[in-house]
Amino acid sequence: MSDASDASGMSDGSHAAGASRLTITVDPDACCAMGRCAASEPELFDQDPDTGTVVLLDPTPAPARHASARLCAELCPCGAITVTED
Repeated sequence: MSDASDASGMSDGSHAAGASRLTITVDPDACCAMGRCAASEPELFDQDPDTGTVVLLDPTPAPARHASARLCAELCPCGAITVTED
């Protein structure tokens, strides 16, 4: 499979070899609307204008955003953000 991903243009440097797919999920019901995620990573998260709860903008971000996605999940005071990797 890695040959297919390399052929599709995914090999843009050191991230191609061994790069995992990261998936973000959010639970708006668990969100306490602190906004840390949206402030920290506005390309991945926003806030609902009416409730202030988390809105996920990109559930499968590029490898360059993986570290910040993990950090947002770690810092979420409500545990509303989950990051999984395969």
